Amino acid sequence: MAQFVFENDINSILRLDTPITNAPLARWQRKAKENSSSTAVTTSANNSISSPMKVANRSHSTSKTPSKTPGKSGSKVQGTPSMAGGDRYIPNRSVMQMDVANFLLSKENEITEDTPTKKENQKAWALNLNGFDVEEAKILRLSGKSQNAPEEYQNNLKVLYSQRTTPGSIRKASRYIPSMPDRILDAPEIRNDYYLNLIDWSSLNYLAVALEDAVYLWNSSSGDIVLLLQMEQPEEYISSVSWIKEGNYLAVGTSNAEVQLWDVQQQKRLRNMISHSSRVGALSWNNHILSSGSRTGHIHHHDVRIAQHHVATLQGHTQEVCGLEWSPDGRYLASGANDNLVNIWPSAQGDGELSPIQTFTQHQGAVKAVAWCPWQLNVLATGGGTSDRHIRIWNVCSGTCLNSVDTQSQVCSILWSTNYKELISGHGFAQNQLVIWKYPTMAKVTELKGHTSRILNLAMSPDGSTVVSAAADETLRIWKCFEVDPIKKKEKEKVSSSKNSIIHQSIR
Repeated sequence: MAQFVFENDINSILRLDTPITNAPLARWQRKAKENSSSTAVTTSANNSISSPMKVANRSHSTSKTPSKTPGKSGSKVQGTPSMAGGDRYIPNRSVMQMDVANFLLSKENEITEDTPTKKENQKAWALNLNGFDVEEAKILRLSGKSQNAPEEYQNNLKVLYSQRTTPGSIRKASRYIPSMPDRILDAPEIRNDYYLNLIDWSSLNYLAVALEDAVYLWNSSSGDIVLLLQMEQPEEYISSVSWIKEGNYLAVGTSNAEVQLWDVQQQKRLRNMISHSSRVGALSWNNHILSSGSRTGHIHHHDVRIAQHHVATLQGHTQEVCGLEWSPDGRYLASGANDNLVNIWPSAQGDGELSPIQTFTQHQGAVKAVAWCPWQLNVLATGGGTSDRHIRIWNVCSGTCLNSVDTQSQVCSILWSTNYKELISGHGFAQNQLVIWKYPTMAKVTELKGHTSRILNLAMSPDGSTVVSAAADETLRIWKCFEVDPIKKKEKEKVSSSKNSIIHQSIR
């Protein structure tokens, strides 16, 4: 019998729909109990002072749904209910958090003053309350100026984004280089010989061109052409021409080993200097010293002021000298020859023979293209022939090769730009093109094509904006490849004029 009682107790406990004994009243039961108790108190109080009619009416009104929160006894006092077991969650805030919240609210609403003392006090309060500066902790700011990043802060993502999304209007636009020549001149009977130097442009804007046995002068400003000289013997020809720096005298090398000096204004020959035993294919001026290179490999220095003009002989090549160039400061003479050598000579000091201070042997072909950098006086560019095809940049003081580039074609001539950090080279087989290179990276800027045969020589205008190329196709092509931007040109003129005015004011 006891067993059945125990099983009934277990089943009653496990049933979910039976009421739980000794459990607290449900919420709706508590509210009903509170309402009934308050109604009973009110009815008993009214019965002691009012008639039954009034009591009935008052009891009818209390049967309506109360419009106020139970537990407040009909009063209008607002506050937290004092009864136990409330259903509203009240967070437990510490005193420190309340102070911080009060400080942040007052800081946002108060009128800001830019006094340094108040800013320092606010920063100190924020550090004491929070352990950090509130201004630095804010992510968004609804009013006032936007915050700036600290001085040492770097955002790599921002840098990458800025580099990849630079607007096209902000990017530096590359300058325009015409792909077609500005003018084409006929050069009939120009001698197709790699080792000769047949054109040169003077500082007075005259272009000297050697066509077989004659030298012509072309005035770039007016376009006039003048015949300066013609060889007496039909088998003789002009092998080289070179202007003096001032531009009023022209040196001419011939196939019969002569070096002639001409006054172009008077169209008169001043001197005929004879010291070589074979044709003179290269000439270069250094003030009053004229250097000439011949097929024998010898280089002679001529002092044009004195009767005994031959003052020095340089013996460093075993084959024909085809490239010859004095440095802008007159300290060094660079020579290239058919023996694949490049020699660097010091300036002549008195009579006698001199030895080269540097000899470069890296070229595998004849070196005709030699050119000194106008803004780095110890930097030299050289170019090799068909079996080499390389342009090499040298530091003549240390003897090191700064850069080398394979042009894939014969290098016939090199010129440095005076307006840009660039150089231009003229080439032969196979494309017969001109190439502009960026210095010092030697990146190819552009190619200028138009000649149908190899380019023999290049020459540059006095202002450095124009290059003329003479080719075996019997044409001269004029390229405006180094023109200065008109806006930059005006800015330079303004700067130079302002400098001149300052000098005049200082003199006065």
